[in-house]
Amino acid sequence: MKTIKLAIAGLFLMVASATQAQVSINVNIGTPPAWGPAGYTDMEYYYLPDIQAYYDVRAAQFIYFGRGKWVRTTYLPRQYRNYDLYGGYKVVLTDYHGRTPYVYYDRHKVKYYKGYHGAPQRPYKPRPVYGYNDHRDHKHYDKHDKHRDKHDDRRHHDDRDHGHGRR
Repeated sequence: MKTIKLAIAGLFLMVASATQAQVSINVNIGTPPAWGPAGYTDMEYYYLPDIQAYYDVRAAQFIYFGRGKWVRTTYLPRQYRNYDLYGGYKVVLTDYHGRTPYVYYDRHKVKYYKGYHGAPQRPYKPRPVYGYNDHRDHKHYDKHDKHRDKHDDRRHHDDRDHGHGRR
């Protein structure tokens, strides 16, 4: 009887520790961005050679050198706002685990120079497609263009009043 109780207690402890390990894995590893390379769901960092910056998958932050120090931010700096994250090559850093991947920046910059492309990559999720029909029936203007919304509301109101628009 004592042996059965010990076996059950041992089984319970094994299940509890396995559950604990699973929870800590899920908490520590973030979801890759849609533009991240497919097949690397458990990686921590990408190096983006074209812009000489890093991306921290867990924190969903870019890491770049600016104003004399390494900066972490959720957006790319102004000079790279139009950079194509889907089209640019991402080096998956499989050999680094920590908080400061830029300690190896000198090596990464030489090994993965601007314009570097290794094996072909597919994105984690497909690129969003925005076509003509997607915006035709929706008001989707720049948030700073306040006059356009008023103008469009007035034009639609005028069209309804007269039935034919301008003549």
